[in-house]
Amino acid sequence: MEPWLKPTTLEGELVRLEPMHKSHKVDLVFAASDGKLWELWYTTVPSPPNMDSYMDVALSEQNAGKSLPFTVIDKKTNKIIGSTRYLNADSKNRRVEIGATWYAQRVQRTGINTECKYLLLKHAFETLNCIAVEFRTHYHNFPSRNAILRLGAKQEGILRNHRIDEHGNLRDTVLFSILDSEWKTVKTSLEFKMKRGGSK
Repeated sequence: MEPWLKPTTLEGELVRLEPMHKSHKVDLVFAASDGKLWELWYTTVPSPPNMDSYMDVALSEQNAGKSLPFTVIDKKTNKIIGSTRYLNADSKNRRVEIGATWYAQRVQRTGINTECKYLLLKHAFETLNCIAVEFRTHYHNFPSRNAILRLGAKQEGILRNHRIDEHGNLRDTVLFSILDSEWKTVKTSLEFKMKRGGSK
């Protein structure tokens, strides 16, 4: 049986999302080093020593049909600026999560995240025929929570004591979603924002 999540390239005006490949490692390290993103305690961005294991996990989950990791490329410079992926794929119930997203500091709040999410949502609803797309983030990651709300997602609730991080901190996870019945309106809103140069 064909996998539900098949490696594919998604392209917009600002960015190109290419299936993650091990050859992307050096450029991903360089992108994550812009702002030392791994130092943000409420996010999971790989540090240079952890990039191999980070990519190994992403690619093994892809092989298992659970995720589809992408490398984000800035079309203006043709340089890798971050990563994102489909997670927790549920083909039977046609649901998927968009997450593990991070960008080099220099391209944050430039409109790149809006276009990335637009491309991923469009593919999820119009090609994968999803009935719902989820977003999850750390309770304390307020920039991420606000960005998800600006996309048009609705908060469903908070999963309290959802995870224990590497430092032993308990993480509350905020769950958001967009339903297939909402996609037409969300799509219109995102296209309007992108046309006007909307930020993250």
